Amino acid sequence: MQKKLQVEAIEQGSVIDHIPAQQGVKILKFFKFTQTKEKITIGLNLATHNGESKDLIKIENTFFNDQQANQLALFAPNATINQIKDFKVVNKFQVQLPSSFIGVLACPNSNCISHNEPVQTRFYVHQKNTLKLKCHYCEKSFERGTFDELD
Repeated sequence: MQKKLQVEAIEQGSVIDHIPAQQGVKILKFFKFTQTKEKITIGLNLATHNGESKDLIKIENTFFNDQQANQLALFAPNATINQIKDFKVVNKFQVQLPSSFIGVLACPNSNCISHNEPVQTRFYVHQKNTLKLKCHYCEKSFERGTFDELD
């Protein structure tokens, strides 16, 4: 007996694929997708062709600009975004980690000047084996998992 699972196609919007498992919900929260009235389909811990797991998000009537795609790379550096129009993929691209992020994340260092002065946070991307971000102000480096997003 063959099982076939179907997820409803979207007429227009975006499909974010190749999200590492456990990151899909973080992406929904970061971009505040759950606060919109758009239809969202999310798949968590889906099997991949190589036996690993991934997450997937479909969101109607939503398209990513370059800045948002770069921010998405914080959570899913190998993600692809498929733009859908009239139920067809019209554009597909892979996210790219930018060299820096401005005003996206709060510095984990409580002594950092960015907490007490009216400045936008800025972090430089340093990627070796693990994604690390270096604060422009206090010059400390942090792994991605230690950050709180800005509200």
